[in-house]
Amino acid sequence: MTMGLGLPINVSRKQKLNTQSSTESELVGADNASVMILWTKLFMEVQGHQIEKNILCQDNKSTILLKTNGRKSAGKYSQVLNIGCFFLTDQVELGNLSNEHYPADEMWGNFYSKPLQGEEFCHFGGDIMGE
Repeated sequence: MTMGLGLPINVSRKQKLNTQSSTESELVGADNASVMILWTKLFMEVQGHQIEKNILCQDNKSTILLKTNGRKSAGKYSQVLNIGCFFLTDQVELGNLSNEHYPADEMWGNFYSKPLQGEEFCHFGGDIMGE
């Protein structure tokens, strides 16, 4: 999570739920991370700071469609998803969260999950440290 510069909160952990596709994995991961994102938004608003944009970045367009449209975007392989995974759809409809597509090579999560070297390592490391 970023608040303009640097990453005050970052998490890398194993998912607690088995999934059958990358779309489901991305949806479960976003659902797990959304709790902290939404809590921070509410906390900042109570402190008197207006949050204009609360964006959840994704590199999987199918996951963005599932979060935006809910079950209407579910294909034959994603129809078995637990209804609990559609919590994010409710948050998008309420205006508490928005989805944006980011290319996979621009995702900060790569710093934690892939062995980056050279320029990529320095780029992501600098962003994370707020440089």
